[in-house]
Amino acid sequence: MTTIPAPRRLVPADGRFVLTAATRLTAEPRLDRAAAWLRAVLGPATGLPLPEGPGGIEIRLGEGLGPEEYRLTVTAASVLIEAAAPAGAFYGAQTLRQLLDPAAFRAGRTGERAWSVPAVRIADAPRYAWRGCLIDVARHFLTKNDLLRYVDLLAAHKLNVLHLHLTDDQGWRLQIRKYPRLTEVGAWRRESPRGHVRHGLSDGRPHGGFYSQDDIREIVSYAADRFVTVVPEIDLPGHTQAAIAAYPELGNLGTPLDVRTEWGVGENVINVSDETIAFFLNVLDEVLELFPGEYVCVGGDEVPKTQWNDSLPAKERMRELGLRDAEELQSWLMRHFTDYLLARGRKPLGWDELLEGGLPPGVTVAAWRGDRCATLAARAGHDVVVSPFAETYLDFRQAGGEQEPVPIGSVTSLRAVHAFDPVPAGLSQEERTRILGAQAALWTEHIDSPRLLDYMAFPRLAAFAEAVWSGGGDFEDFLARLATHEKRLDALGVEYRPAGGPRPWQQRPDAPGHPVSRAAIDDKLAAWTANLRP
Repeated sequence: MTTIPAPRRLVPADGRFVLTAATRLTAEPRLDRAAAWLRAVLGPATGLPLPEGPGGIEIRLGEGLGPEEYRLTVTAASVLIEAAAPAGAFYGAQTLRQLLDPAAFRAGRTGERAWSVPAVRIADAPRYAWRGCLIDVARHFLTKNDLLRYVDLLAAHKLNVLHLHLTDDQGWRLQIRKYPRLTEVGAWRRESPRGHVRHGLSDGRPHGGFYSQDDIREIVSYAADRFVTVVPEIDLPGHTQAAIAAYPELGNLGTPLDVRTEWGVGENVINVSDETIAFFLNVLDEVLELFPGEYVCVGGDEVPKTQWNDSLPAKERMRELGLRDAEELQSWLMRHFTDYLLARGRKPLGWDELLEGGLPPGVTVAAWRGDRCATLAARAGHDVVVSPFAETYLDFRQAGGEQEPVPIGSVTSLRAVHAFDPVPAGLSQEERTRILGAQAALWTEHIDSPRLLDYMAFPRLAAFAEAVWSGGGDFEDFLARLATHEKRLDALGVEYRPAGGPRPWQQRPDAPGHPVSRAAIDDKLAAWTANLRP
């Protein structure tokens, strides 16, 4: 079978079920969203109406199944999808679509053909509850329609979380009614680096964009219909230069700033005044109106302490609170935002740097700096989403050589992504339950178009989806199935990386990168986490 991600248990049988104009589709009311989706995607591609009623494909409630679990039974006479909850029925419908000819992934008919499904029995359920992908729309903006397309691509791979990195030094992408300058000013920068910043090249082109609140409502609703939860990120207290450019009183310098035009970690962070805390609590008020999911990410990563260490108000704040250093000051500041979310029934998500100053209670940790951070957080009793940058950051180059577009980082190969295991070695069984799952990340400093986003995401995102759904397993078997899956990606218009390397138009000779070795990455990780103690 050619499904991706691979089902947990699959038993082929004899025969095929043939879909015809007479084939009907029925579902129990609780599961009818899966039937509506299946009819909507298969109708245009196959020309088959799949009217309501018995006589072919049935989606019904099954006993003893988890919320995302399903059973799919195909015989020559019928197709049966069993699930206990709507999400499970939806994933069963996704698998059924994959069992059809790849032309089933097109938006319209390409000619007359017979449509059939091989007889099979599948029992399937995910390994992890959190199967996500972060898309950074702050560095390079992705239009609403392009983002909706990615929701469909995530859902097609049974990924269920879209982490939207909405704010950073280089752009603020979310309309906030109370503070219109966040998008009037903060959503636009005058230029961007061309290639890695060490080369000192600029494209000289203004860049910007933002999502209106109705755009966000549409995205969230569209994703929910496909069982994808959107997790917003408002990055604090660093990565905030775009906000400070819009409202200078948020900063520490008392001088105007522009939206940042360089990549990397900037020195400008918000100040620790009561007024600034109130400002961002007001921002979070509107965020909660727009995003109904459990989780909200408040950042906490890569926060230089230079300005706080030089700031008289910050030093006075540390003195009056009895804090030892600026690390504890960050922890104090972040507790305002995490406590606010907890008081409103939400779960704060923060990057693993929050471990350094004392992790606020109730925070779920996004562990990006390796197994050490994931292990420390789990042993401290915190839930963890694993996203190690050496294994799951898909902006890293996919192979050695100069042909890769803007080659940065070490090589993160398709094989390595497929072999990824979110659970660090050495955790007890109880500690392992703290690992909610994992997410891949598409940071977009060097991904400036949807075409390049496709190239960097696929097929590695398909390999990641298999790793977190069913476990990496046999890579050669994955490659064999990938040959068919690439035809589905072709049908969907995804400009993935071919096995032989980039096509001519996928290369970027005008934008040099800065590749490094895995050993150099490991040295960075060790230095970054040297101050962490069990």
